[in-house]
Parts: sequence; C-alpha cells; structure tokens
Amino acid sequence: MADRLFSKFMESVKSREFTISGEIDPPKDVNREAVEEQVSCLKDHVVAANVTDNPIGDVIMNTFAPCVIMQEMGLEAIYQATCRDRNRIALQSDIIGAAAVGIKNVLALTGDHTRMGNHPQAKPVFDFDSVLLTQTIRKMVDEGKNWAGLELEHPPKLHVGVGLSPGLDPLEPEIIKLEKKIEAGAEFAQTQCVYDVRILERLKEETSHLEIPILPGLAPLRSIGMAKFMLKYVPGISIPDEMLKQLETSKDLKETTIDMTAELIRTVKEMGFAGVHIMPVGMDAQVGEMIKRSGVR
Repeated sequence: MADRLFSKFMESVKSREFTISGEIDPPKDVNREAVEEQVSCLKDHVVAANVTDNPIGDVIMNTFAPCVIMQEMGLEAIYQATCRDRNRIALQSDIIGAAAVGIKNVLALTGDHTRMGNHPQAKPVFDFDSVLLTQTIRKMVDEGKNWAGLELEHPPKLHVGVGLSPGLDPLEPEIIKLEKKIEAGAEFAQTQCVYDVRILERLKEETSHLEIPILPGLAPLRSIGMAKFMLKYVPGISIPDEMLKQLETSKDLKETTIDMTAELIRTVKEMGFAGVHIMPVGMDAQVGEMIKRSGVR
C-alpha cells in the first residue's frame, strides 16, 4: 500500500492527531440548501464529512452531488460507495468521476439490502462486496489499472476506508472480515454507532493486533423514542440503562443529548482510538458544542 497522502483527513489520521469526521444526510429531493446548511454547521468542527449513499435502501440525493457542494464550501468529503445498487463497471466509473472533481476519500461499503428501504421490490446488485471494492480501488490508485487490468493513464488519487459493526455478537466474524478488508488495502475504518462503553472496550481489545486507525461512530440520541427504535430495529445496538433513564427523566433533552455525546467523545479519545465519527442525525448545529464540552480539543 502506498504511503502517499492525498487528503487532509488522512494527514490528520497519520499525524496521530485525534481526528473527528462528520456526516451529511442528503435530502430526499433537490433541496441543495439542506446540504449547505449541514455543511455550514460542520465545517469548522470536523476534518471531513461522509455523505451517505441511499442508507437502508431509501431514495435520496445521490452521494456525488453533496460531495461536490461541500467541497465547494471548504469541507473535505468522504464519498460513500455501496455495492448494492451498482455493478463493477458503475462502481469504477463513479470512483474515476469522484477523483476527477477532487474527492480524495472513499468509504467502500457493501450496503444494506433493498428490502429494508422504501423500494423493497428493487433488485439488488451486489456484484462486488466491500472487500472486492476496496481491492479494486487500491488497484486503481496504486497500480494505475482498473479491475480488468487496463492501464489508467491518469489514475485516481484517493484514500479508501471501510465500515465496521462493533456491536455484533459474536464479533469474531466482523473482525475476520475487517482483516480481509485490510489485506485488500483499507486505510481506515469507521464504525456503526456505539453507545455502550463495554462495546468500545471489546472493540479495542479485539482489534489490538491491527494497525488500521479506527474511528468509532457516535449518533446523538435525541429522544427516548429514538433510542427504543434503534434498540428494536438496528442490529448490534446496545444502550446502557443509565443512558435510557437520563433520556426518560430529562427536563431538557437537547442539553442531555449534548452532554451524553460529549462524554462518549471524551471516552473514545481516552481509550486511544484514532478519532471519532459523528453522525449528527439532525443535530448538526450542536456538533460544535458536543466537541467543546468533550474537552478533546
């Protein structure tokens, strides 16, 4: 794997600075202002931000457009590429196009099945999985060749990361898959959201033999209703009883959520992770305050 650095995000990670990434949720229509508003809230507080790619199979603005908008506004993008909706031709074409407009980071994901979203009748593709997609991107970047072995006169210059679900039990299959992704050339990993310190401790222990930088994901719990929804429908989610009680008895949910998220950010840093990935879920305007209260900067 090449040691070249193309992005501010990877420069931060490689410098061993505690790196904070954010996330943009594209709208379900052509509302560019919704993207701009999120970027405005995040750009002074995070090094880079992901753009979700039709999560759970719902139809939203494609990830490419918000990436371009946010980079125009001065926030570095992490382009999410999922294998659910595209075959190997389309995936490679998207990577080339993303690099051509200055995108320097990509997160390679297999993707949720179409039956989870609002178009359950849609036919999933899954021509590649995240391991093969990671291998393909590295081949394009490091060897200047596409998957078919054809030379790229002007190859893309970008970094590739992968996802990780630390709350699954047993965790061993997820770690084995992460090892395969690293072997394929993954340079960083971002996790699904975590609320339970015990899961963070287990993740730290189970990945101690791996050198890849890991950024645990945090999604602020805005209400007890959101917490119960995630417990019921999101695999691998564990929320401590104390946290649920705080939400149930809170007299100011926004302040409670900010404080809980700040505490988790602080815990992630104290445990020695490379950084944290914050998924604001509608609390973009409060991300700066969460980071401030955490004391990590």
